[in-house]
Amino acid sequence: MSTPPAQSDQSGPDRGALTHIDDRGRARMVDVMAKALTRRVALARCAVVTSVDATKVLAETPDGLNVVEGARFAGIQAAKQTSSLIPLCHPIRIDGVRVEVTVDAHRIEVSAVTEIVERTGVEMEALTACAVAALTLVKALIGVDPEASIEELTLWHKSGGRSGNWERHGPEGHLTRTVTPAEASTAESGTARPAGATEISDGEDRRNE
Repeated sequence: MSTPPAQSDQSGPDRGALTHIDDRGRARMVDVMAKALTRRVALARCAVVTSVDATKVLAETPDGLNVVEGARFAGIQAAKQTSSLIPLCHPIRIDGVRVEVTVDAHRIEVSAVTEIVERTGVEMEALTACAVAALTLVKALIGVDPEASIEELTLWHKSGGRSGNWERHGPEGHLTRTVTPAEASTAESGTARPAGATEISDGEDRRNE
């Protein structure tokens, strides 16, 4: 997949103090009441790596058991339960989740896009969806490949909110700002589609209706 060239800002998002620790070193939930409601989008990806031919193993599962669809379903459900799984995440109503699983011989690609109109982002929801979908695949493979592993669980895109829009350029690239907060405020924040979204859409795009 081709990606646009990186922009000049190479600093990475929000590299200050840990937001979930107060000035006395105690855990806290971030107060988002002062933030504006904006459309926020996140894209995460990971891969399940296996020594067996996953295309054959998954095709040989008993009738009625579709492992790939089970993984997609698990990922969607996990995104909706992120605040129960990850301490200090805000409980939010997810407006959209799309999980895609692509099976190759020894590598299964997992992608997740999460969308919401809220005061807080959906990065953790996208990452959680990827992780749980991948774990579901590992569970299916572990009987024939105990060494099946999850690799490259990474955030690739985030948009919406006052930090601007961010994009990762290539597997080894850094998450860099593509739209500044000032630029984002001149249009509806967070409506930008993440790079590669056309490959991971599971249905007709209705976000602008």
